[in-house]
Amino acid sequence: MIDKCCISTFYGHVFDPTNPTAEDICIEDIAHALSYLSRANGHFRAFYSVARHSINCAKEVKAQGFTEKVQLLALLHDSAEAYIGDLTRPLRRHIPAFSDYERNLQKLIYEKYATTDVTDEERAAVKAADDALLYHEFKMFHGAELFKAPPELHIALTADTDFQKTEAEFLAMYHALKDAVDLSAK
Repeated sequence: MIDKCCISTFYGHVFDPTNPTAEDICIEDIAHALSYLSRANGHFRAFYSVARHSINCAKEVKAQGFTEKVQLLALLHDSAEAYIGDLTRPLRRHIPAFSDYERNLQKLIYEKYATTDVTDEERAAVKAADDALLYHEFKMFHGAELFKAPPELHIALTADTDFQKTEAEFLAMYHALKDAVDLSAK
């Protein structure tokens, strides 16, 4: 029986979202869950997953000439959502504790699957790509323009066609980037 304070993941891990440990986190669980989670709380006109958004974010920073490390950070930037979901931006402002849990979990995921050595420039690159995608995703899948000036996008947005293909693409991209980052560190 699973404790009421924990969740059971797709791959059978027991996870306490208020007290996560690196041993509880599994890249396969992340890829699976993000492939099934919808962006914009499901309010787009077509299904578009958090995994697809993350893949596109990694492709966007690559198109801008950033390193494999930044691409890996971009791919993993929303990974905490696999375990704790997401809150819409207007609601998030009223629940600061959620952002604290999310930040701590995301840090743990980066430590396990990427790096803790992240510069301000690298953070800014991921944030800028995330914001550019946010704008273009809302325009494409909702018809809404979120900002007065559209941010530049260097890739063509790709949508989900199949949950399992998106999951497999996320994992393949993760392993390729992780191997490249590990090799460049040596």
